[in-house]
Amino acid sequence: MTEDAQAVKLYLDDLTIGQRFTSPSHVMEIDEIREFAGRYDPQFFHLDEELARDSLFGKLAASGWHTAATTMRLLVQSLPLAGGLIGAGGEISWPRATWPGDRIHVESEIVTIAPSRSKPERGLVTFRSETINQDGEIVQVFTPKIVSWRREPPSGK
Repeated sequence: MTEDAQAVKLYLDDLTIGQRFTSPSHVMEIDEIREFAGRYDPQFFHLDEELARDSLFGKLAASGWHTAATTMRLLVQSLPLAGGLIGAGGEISWPRATWPGDRIHVESEIVTIAPSRSKPERGLVTFRSETINQDGEIVQVFTPKIVSWRREPPSGK
């Protein structure tokens, strides 16, 4: 989806299993990595290049939570759901680190659509969202359940 497509809002009725969305990209700058880590995940391997050499990573790495927060921004830019992106749970994993200078983007696919039985005006949509770096490597897998609204509730309910 492009930014032009953001003007078009999608409802539960517009979505199909297998539908795909691709975000714009974002470069993970070293200053941004340090700033995020300093505020939210102040561990030495996110803050100090020299100390990070003796860590599991072997060099400075972005916080997984920074990758997650950036992924969220990219999802907002690429999933034009009416009513916004309201989460209702999910799973997250980081199969590899995100490094300073990595250019990441998100590719999302709808894996399930479940209209609500008790709230006919909405349903839950599960996405598989892969955050991918410039080398095609997956740095995060996120499977959020997102509340999605119907244009109109089914009649007779």
